[in-house]
Amino acid sequence: MQFEQIIGILAGLFTTLAVLPQIIKALKTKSVDDVSPIMFITLCIGLGLWTVYGFLKEDLPIIITNGISFILNSFMLILSITSRSKSKNF
Repeated sequence: MQFEQIIGILAGLFTTLAVLPQIIKALKTKSVDDVSPIMFITLCIGLGLWTVYGFLKEDLPIIITNGISFILNSFMLILSITSRSKSKNF
Protein backbone atom coordinates (compact mmCIF):
# COMPACT_ATOMS: atom_id res chain seq x y z
CA MET A 1 0.00 0.00 0.00
CA GLN A 2 1.35 3.41 -0.98
CA PHE A 3 1.83 6.27 1.49
CA GLU A 4 -0.83 8.37 -0.30
CA GLN A 5 -3.38 5.58 0.07
CA ILE A 6 -2.65 5.25 3.78
CA ILE A 7 -3.09 9.00 4.28
CA GLY A 8 -6.33 8.95 2.28
CA ILE A 9 -7.72 6.03 4.24
CA LEU A 10 -6.79 7.60 7.59
CA ALA A 11 -8.30 10.93 6.57
CA GLY A 12 -11.50 9.22 5.50
CA LEU A 13 -11.61 7.13 8.66
CA PHE A 14 -11.27 10.12 10.97
CA THR A 15 -13.82 12.23 9.10
CA THR A 16 -16.22 9.28 9.05
CA LEU A 17 -15.89 8.74 12.80
CA ALA A 18 -16.14 12.45 13.64
CA VAL A 19 -19.96 12.45 13.74
CA LEU A 20 -20.28 9.44 16.07
CA PRO A 21 -19.90 11.41 19.35
CA GLN A 22 -22.68 13.77 18.22
CA ILE A 23 -24.98 10.87 17.33
CA ILE A 24 -24.27 9.11 20.63
CA LYS A 25 -24.87 12.30 22.62
CA ALA A 26 -28.13 13.00 20.80
CA LEU A 27 -29.37 9.45 21.40
CA LYS A 28 -28.39 9.51 25.10
CA THR A 29 -29.72 12.97 25.92
CA LYS A 30 -32.62 12.90 23.44
CA SER A 31 -31.71 16.51 22.71
CA VAL A 32 -30.69 18.03 19.40
CA ASP A 33 -31.40 21.65 20.26
CA ASP A 34 -27.81 22.71 19.56
CA VAL A 35 -27.53 20.81 16.27
CA SER A 36 -27.80 22.82 13.06
CA PRO A 37 -29.88 20.99 10.42
CA ILE A 38 -28.57 23.40 7.74
CA MET A 39 -25.00 22.35 8.52
CA PHE A 40 -25.90 18.66 8.21
CA ILE A 41 -27.82 19.27 4.97
CA THR A 42 -24.79 21.04 3.51
CA LEU A 43 -22.45 18.34 4.79
CA CYS A 44 -24.61 15.54 3.34
CA ILE A 45 -24.67 17.24 -0.06
CA GLY A 46 -20.87 17.51 0.01
CA LEU A 47 -20.46 13.90 1.12
CA GLY A 48 -22.85 12.73 -1.59
CA LEU A 49 -20.85 14.61 -4.19
CA TRP A 50 -17.58 13.19 -2.84
CA THR A 51 -19.07 9.70 -3.12
CA VAL A 52 -20.07 10.33 -6.74
CA TYR A 53 -16.58 11.71 -7.38
CA GLY A 54 -15.12 8.51 -5.91
CA PHE A 55 -17.19 6.44 -8.34
CA LEU A 56 -16.10 8.62 -11.26
CA LYS A 57 -12.44 8.23 -10.26
CA GLU A 58 -12.93 4.56 -9.34
CA ASP A 59 -11.33 5.30 -5.95
CA LEU A 60 -12.58 2.78 -3.38
CA PRO A 61 -11.35 4.61 -0.22
CA ILE A 62 -13.19 7.78 -1.31
CA ILE A 63 -16.34 5.80 -2.12
CA ILE A 64 -16.36 3.84 1.14
CA THR A 65 -15.43 6.57 3.60
CA ASN A 66 -17.65 9.24 2.09
CA GLY A 67 -20.50 6.80 1.55
CA ILE A 68 -20.42 5.74 5.22
CA SER A 69 -20.06 9.38 6.29
CA PHE A 70 -23.08 10.26 4.16
CA ILE A 71 -25.14 7.55 5.87
CA LEU A 72 -24.06 8.55 9.40
CA ASN A 73 -24.57 12.27 8.82
CA SER A 74 -27.93 11.63 7.14
CA PHE A 75 -28.94 9.64 10.22
CA MET A 76 -27.96 12.61 12.42
CA LEU A 77 -29.91 14.96 10.16
CA ILE A 78 -33.01 12.75 10.31
CA LEU A 79 -32.63 12.44 14.08
CA SER A 80 -32.38 16.21 14.34
CA ILE A 81 -35.44 16.86 12.20
CA THR A 82 -37.64 14.18 13.77
CA SER A 83 -36.67 15.17 17.32
CA ARG A 84 -37.51 18.80 16.61
CA SER A 85 -40.88 17.94 15.11
CA LYS A 86 -41.74 15.70 18.09
CA SER A 87 -40.87 18.43 20.59
CA LYS A 88 -43.08 20.93 18.75
CA ASN A 89 -46.06 18.59 19.05
CA PHE A 90 -45.96 18.69 22.85
